[in-house]
Amino acid sequence: MKHSRHKMNAWLAACAGLVFAFMVTACSDGEDAQQPPSKAEARKMQTAGDVHNPFDHTHDKPVTDIRKHKFEHDFAAQCVERELKNSTDKEADKARWEKPCMCIATFMMKNLTADEAGKFLDEHKNTQSLVIKYENAAFHCLQAKQQPKEPQLFGRQ
Repeated sequence: MKHSRHKMNAWLAACAGLVFAFMVTACSDGEDAQQPPSKAEARKMQTAGDVHNPFDHTHDKPVTDIRKHKFEHDFAAQCVERELKNSTDKEADKARWEKPCMCIATFMMKNLTADEAGKFLDEHKNTQSLVIKYENAAFHCLQAKQQPKEPQLFGRQ
């Protein structure tokens, strides 16, 4: 099947036009480029609230040590209650779960935000960010146990 010369010329012209368009938009004369702000200006803009990053949570309200301490103990108590819900020997299981639950709560407390603390302590809600932090802390605290050694055959490692 033969391609007509007219279609071939149109095709080459379209390709050349696209290449030219990409080259023109990629080039700049440098006059429009802005200088990045100095460190002092950037710090001033951040404190003034001009720069807003929607992907980062704000650290406007720090969490007080008292609220962190209350969160730690309340969350550990809730963790123990959750684990004892279906337990048959509650006293033995309570003693077994107190240490891991306190480890989880302490691990979560390290990077607790004011919003998360307020939702948990005041509104008694577990936010999605707390659930993610809980899973991370549980993995950290429960996997920290040393695994039993495998049997060694003939003294080899």
